[in-house]
Amino acid sequence: MSRPLGILLRAGGHDAAHYALVLATGAAAIGRPVTLFATNEGCHLLLAAAPLEADPREALLAERGVAGIAMLLPAAEELGVALMVCEAGMRAEALEGAALRRTVTLAGVVSFLHAVGEGQFVSL
Repeated sequence: MSRPLGILLRAGGHDAAHYALVLATGAAAIGRPVTLFATNEGCHLLLAAAPLEADPREALLAERGVAGIAMLLPAAEELGVALMVCEAGMRAEALEGAALRRTVTLAGVVSFLHAVGEGQFVSL
């Protein structure tokens, strides 16, 4: 069995969120268990309102034939990527109580660390 991959998304910009999803979907596509844990500004990626999907870079990526957040986020869900949002990060960003995507688990860092175990970590 492949080692789990844990992706820690701390940044809130389009570039970091996009590449977190590129890594997550790529690893899941080759059979690795993946957990994407969003905290602080990264929490915005997993909100139900998905403001990053409306970023102007999405259209630019589409023009260039590159999958954007709007395509990668549902693909991550379909591939079984575990999506977690940090409870403390939500509070830090004044997002407490904000609606999350239906597949997202509200969790703490201990849950993230437990999910990844002895696996590999990437931080963006």
